[in-house]
Amino acid sequence: MRVLRDAVAGYRAAATAAGVPWPEGGDRHDGLPADVLCRAFDVDRIPEQVLWLHSEGLPYERVLPDGAYPLEWKDAGELLEYLSFSVAIPFHWRHQLPLFFVDHLVFTFVLAENHEGEIWRYQIDADDRNPLRAAPSLAALFTEWTDGFPAGVYSRSPYDGCLQIGDGGRDPVDLLLDRGLNPFAYPVYVSLASHEDLIRARQQECGVDTDRADEFESLEELRDAVDAARASLRRLS
Repeated sequence: MRVLRDAVAGYRAAATAAGVPWPEGGDRHDGLPADVLCRAFDVDRIPEQVLWLHSEGLPYERVLPDGAYPLEWKDAGELLEYLSFSVAIPFHWRHQLPLFFVDHLVFTFVLAENHEGEIWRYQIDADDRNPLRAAPSLAALFTEWTDGFPAGVYSRSPYDGCLQIGDGGRDPVDLLLDRGLNPFAYPVYVSLASHEDLIRARQQECGVDTDRADEFESLEELRDAVDAARASLRRLS
């Protein structure tokens, strides 16, 4: 917890110094209780670090890179729907909590025993979903985002004040790689069309079944499983 708190505080200090508004929202108690989350994601417990981040650590605003924001945990069925693209991964698809979202990308906190605490990412794209690990932990994720400030990868949007990655012309993935940063930790779209070797290397490293990751049949099977899980939750409610 101390490492995570320090990492979030470091990111917040860097973001506010760059001019990102950081609302003071106080503690939040309007989300789903831990026992409901356990039932929804079929686990025995929810780790303290992710509960702290969700209830106190971040405001529900676009304070994260590229305007990403924390998801509100108010509807269990809706949260499960965010996992509909997590195919071919090395743990059960349901054992992860959706954390952050922006445009066509979701980051999750893994609850599965052998991968607990890892951060995974999925692109909400039927043709380019690219499931893989974004960071080994929440603290590592926030540290990586903080490293983006001295590396000069951010700019402020003139429209909403959000942090943008890149200069609007060059591929943000190439920029992050050139600055020695992990592009998968950042909420940027990474396409197989331009970065297949990079994606495949990370998928193989973190245990994704690359033979199934792009199969439409795998996606359909997962959608059926998500629908069945959501229906089961509705019957229990």
